[in-house]
Amino acid sequence: MRIVYSFILILLTPFLLLRLVWLARRNPAYLDRWQERLGFPRALPDGKPVIWLHAVSVGEVLAARPLLNALLERYPQYRIVVTTTTPTGALTVHQNFAGNIEHRYFPYDLPFAVSRSLRMLHPSLVVVMETELWPNFYAACAERGVPLALVNARLSEKSARGYRRVSALVRSTLRSASLIAAQSRVDADRFLSLGADPAQVMVCGNVKFDMHVPHSLREQGQALRQFFSASRPVWIAASTHPGEEGAILDAFGALLEKFPDCLLILAPRHPERSEAIEDMSRRAGFDTVRRSRQDQYGPGSQVYVLDSLGELPVYYACADIAFVGGSLVPLGGHNLLEPASLGVPVISGPHLFNFSSISELLLDAQAMRVVPGAGALADTVIGMLRDADLRHSMGERARGVFVQHRGCTELLVRSLSQFIEPRPPSRKN
Repeated sequence: MRIVYSFILILLTPFLLLRLVWLARRNPAYLDRWQERLGFPRALPDGKPVIWLHAVSVGEVLAARPLLNALLERYPQYRIVVTTTTPTGALTVHQNFAGNIEHRYFPYDLPFAVSRSLRMLHPSLVVVMETELWPNFYAACAERGVPLALVNARLSEKSARGYRRVSALVRSTLRSASLIAAQSRVDADRFLSLGADPAQVMVCGNVKFDMHVPHSLREQGQALRQFFSASRPVWIAASTHPGEEGAILDAFGALLEKFPDCLLILAPRHPERSEAIEDMSRRAGFDTVRRSRQDQYGPGSQVYVLDSLGELPVYYACADIAFVGGSLVPLGGHNLLEPASLGVPVISGPHLFNFSSISELLLDAQAMRVVPGAGALADTVIGMLRDADLRHSMGERARGVFVQHRGCTELLVRSLSQFIEPRPPSRKN
């Protein structure tokens, strides 16, 4: 099965490279260091042993911060390399760990690309965040005796059904992992049903609960609120995708009939889409300004498009209500804990399969609302803006859920310590 998989992937490689060129039309950074995707990473600056952590994009890098900080503190003798597949993920690594962590792009799952990458980076341990199953990469690690840990692992029922169609390939991939640290018992059971070794599977919780929330963040949020005008209601719609912004702007139009001075902060998941979103907002009749042109903001501004990376927590902190995107369209949602950790009441669409355990905790605590579709969004936001006590109680319950479930990182580091030795394993070409 893996031979067939590799043959198909080799045939698709020219199209993967053409896709990079296509994506670079909107974001030229997709062509930066493209050779690394074919297994030609830059050499590391010294001979330290390496811990390699793979995080696909922005969300996974942010989720990995507690773990990365713990590894940096506990194992200073190691060089930590983080790979991503997107340039926004690369930028997030640089913004959060400049000078402390090396970034490279993850190789395509081609036999020669993963073999060369492993030979060049020569890791003592590979840590993969969430649900990245790459058969050739996992097999190459196992063949070289490099322990691979799949951590913060989650698996939706939809994904599990898809993997069952290639069950033999998935089973051999999972069996190549030295550790699978699942977010929940449900996730663990799904991995086991696909053939994971029970001796290697554990339930560890979700490392996202351990993200650091600076004490100053609320103060920064209040200062930003003063900039916007403290008396204006502020609704933030964050991590949005195509198919959601139009519904949000429609809901905002209905919202203005009840709260004419309301401000909408619209933060797309991919900031390179901000110009198109600004045009969409203007065509809908709203006075619109982008973060990069903040000097144009005034009392008449109605929609504020956040076109920067790394600032979202501050904008959450200044909002009355947060809608978290990727959920009105079937993408599985995004990190609900970012607003929850700040005591901001949360609204989401129905598509939450990537965050099912977190959403269940928040729903059980009555700390968030799920709207069935775009039509109910305006009514929900209006109802919450009318009831300050409801917003306060929802926000406090959300913060309580966040605090209650912390502690995963320490358990993960203890579990990974069994694979981290003073010296890297012997080289194998």
